[in-house]
Amino acid sequence: MRTLTDNYERNVEFLGRTLRVTESFDVLCKTLKLDSGELTLYYIDGFVKDTVMQKLMMHFLSIKKMPKSARAFMEQSVPYVETDVCSDVDLMLQAVLSGATLMIGSTFGAEAVIIDSRTYPARETSEPEGDRVMLGARDGFVETLIFNTALIRRRVRNPQLTMSYMSIGGDSKTDVVVCYMADRADAKYVAELKKKLSSVKTSALTVGHQSLAECLIKTRWYNPFPKIRTTERPDSAAAQLLEGSVLIIIDNSPQVMVLPSSIFDFMQESNDFYFPPLTGTYIRIVRYVVFFMTLIITPVWYLMLLYPDLVPQWLTFAFPKDAGQLPIIAQLLLVEFIIDALRLASLNTPNMLNNSLSIVGGLILGDFAVDIGWLIPEVILYMAFVAIANFTQRSYELGYAIKFLRIMILVLTAIFRFWGFVGGFLLAIILVATNATANGKRNYLYPLIPFHGKALLSLIIRRKKRD
Repeated sequence: MRTLTDNYERNVEFLGRTLRVTESFDVLCKTLKLDSGELTLYYIDGFVKDTVMQKLMMHFLSIKKMPKSARAFMEQSVPYVETDVCSDVDLMLQAVLSGATLMIGSTFGAEAVIIDSRTYPARETSEPEGDRVMLGARDGFVETLIFNTALIRRRVRNPQLTMSYMSIGGDSKTDVVVCYMADRADAKYVAELKKKLSSVKTSALTVGHQSLAECLIKTRWYNPFPKIRTTERPDSAAAQLLEGSVLIIIDNSPQVMVLPSSIFDFMQESNDFYFPPLTGTYIRIVRYVVFFMTLIITPVWYLMLLYPDLVPQWLTFAFPKDAGQLPIIAQLLLVEFIIDALRLASLNTPNMLNNSLSIVGGLILGDFAVDIGWLIPEVILYMAFVAIANFTQRSYELGYAIKFLRIMILVLTAIFRFWGFVGGFLLAIILVATNATANGKRNYLYPLIPFHGKALLSLIIRRKKRD
């Protein structure tokens, strides 16, 4: 542990040089000369509450006699809620760079006073764009960690709610909080998770939760399924806490990680719980059925075209009258890529043109593609259903995982016909079952594997909340 010296002038020179006060315009150093001593404050412009610090400095200037130690000064002369005495230089530097104010004095010796008067630029806690509800709360997590913890505390007013802080990243020193209910969460799992987090070796969590997820889990590039579920809704996070889950909240990220996560958790949404049980159950069943159809509808249709003699008479309407200029498999793969191209284009289009580009672009491409013979109407119909139905669940990662599996099954079916179709589905099941997660002992397919009937039924049937 590095410490300051007992020489005040040397400490001022050392901190000024280390914090690069003269090189960085936003690192400020303010010296106050009192009747019986001197104070020097270090803080970051834009992170400090101006009015609070102005009042504190006016109060410091009125002090007639400085106490003989940093702790005595803090207890007698610092009228602020969040203060602490520190002797570790590394912690002092981290505090300043995190937004707190560091104060050293001519009578403090090797210690300093840290005043946590920071404030961060933050947007409003508005409803998340990607997780809207028809009924219910309209607030959402933001990029400021303390706001996110407050949104959870507002909903769970229980002393068992624990917010365990740690700092991760050699350069970024990102604030991370492990949030859990001490009386409901698995204590061994919480301890294991904290141990993993404390052992993370990385310079920075540049992309928030995704960076941390990749540090926690040994990723397998060939497995596209999401590893950890995230949410931007405080109501959903609070509900998960009360069910025994653990949250990981990361500063600078509006996504809160929910652990452990199974594939079925990605299919649950807040709307299910804001409606009566019957309506909530119906919405869930529709979501499961439609989402499963996004995986099988085009491979099954293509398999039917390969074996027309085995198709029942009542399904022959699905056969196209004209096969088009390109093979059917090429048309299906082409539209898969076109859909993603339109999606990427809409993301980079100004808001005022976004909707018109998506609708007009899709209509023009589809109409001309049919006219010149590249595509047939049936391909456009099935792929349009797939594109729209993919939004029945909110996880983009899971949507792309299903997309990759659908393409894999189509390609295997085109090469090996029926056995390629069967092999593709078996391979998809293996990928789901072997997906690496941070679940501890829980399987990614829980409650199906290991089987837990009551828990599995609750994922399908929205039951009345009881306590």
